[in-house]
Amino acid sequence: MEHDSSPKVSVLMITYNHERFIAKAVESALMQETHFDYEIVIGEDCSTDATREILLEYRKRHPEKIRLLLHDQNLGLGGKKNLAVTLRNCRGQYVAMLEGDDYWTSPVKLQQQACFLDGHPGYAGCFHPVRYVDDQDRLLEEHPVVNLGKETVALEDLLRGNPISTCSVMFRRGLIQELPAWYFESTLGDWPLHMLNARHGLIGYINEEMGAYRTHDTGIWSVLSEIERIPQAIKVLQSVDAHFNFEYRKIIRDAISGWYLRLAVAGARNGNWRLALGSALRGLKQSPFTSYRSKIWMTLKLLEISLTPQPKSGAASK
Repeated sequence: MEHDSSPKVSVLMITYNHERFIAKAVESALMQETHFDYEIVIGEDCSTDATREILLEYRKRHPEKIRLLLHDQNLGLGGKKNLAVTLRNCRGQYVAMLEGDDYWTSPVKLQQQACFLDGHPGYAGCFHPVRYVDDQDRLLEEHPVVNLGKETVALEDLLRGNPISTCSVMFRRGLIQELPAWYFESTLGDWPLHMLNARHGLIGYINEEMGAYRTHDTGIWSVLSEIERIPQAIKVLQSVDAHFNFEYRKIIRDAISGWYLRLAVAGARNGNWRLALGSALRGLKQSPFTSYRSKIWMTLKLLEISLTPQPKSGAASK
């Protein structure tokens, strides 16, 4: 296919110290079978391992397809600045995200998603289910591939939680003119990005597994405990609330309340009853809209944990 200076799709890949995984990620992008031209734009964030050398070799073999952004120093901020720079360098009508430790499993992923967006001009993007694997590509049974059960996701849905895996999303380039300052202060990068895009249209769901999301001991998000993750989710929602001028306050306050209730249960499971009780109170006070179902669930969980005998000091526990 003759190279077009304006490809239909840009594959946005950010990577840092992904020596063990980057080849599989790049190969899964190169194997795509499309009726249109696409580019692979890779932001390499000054890795300290052999990631950059591997990518230079791939560019040497595929100069017509791969564009490397080789930063002189690590841009920091958990890769979000690298993402912003790489996104600005994408030229496609659509952008498909793929981090350097994930990969795609279907050779027609880009074709199917681009066709979907062509046929749904009012949609901001689309996504699909993925499998969860470990660093050895073994399927993680605790994360089964499930059908979302609906054909679209709206902004209101995303405010309640994020069903979109980073390696599954394709969105229209240019919906967001500039990422807001608060975005770079968050540990989370994909969820707020999806919410900002969803402000401009629905996100379609294609019920076909076409990618793999990898969890490993060097992943920024994977290594965090539930007690560490939940406050980050709350912080994102508070920032989004202000960004949207409190237009969705009822939904967001209810969602934040739910996160606090989950934090209460997580604290209790870890024996941190001060955190558990404090979070429970914040959750109950946060929103008068919190459902009775959530309150009952939290109360029963805390009661169950409090009545469960804890292992004695020094005893082994699973």
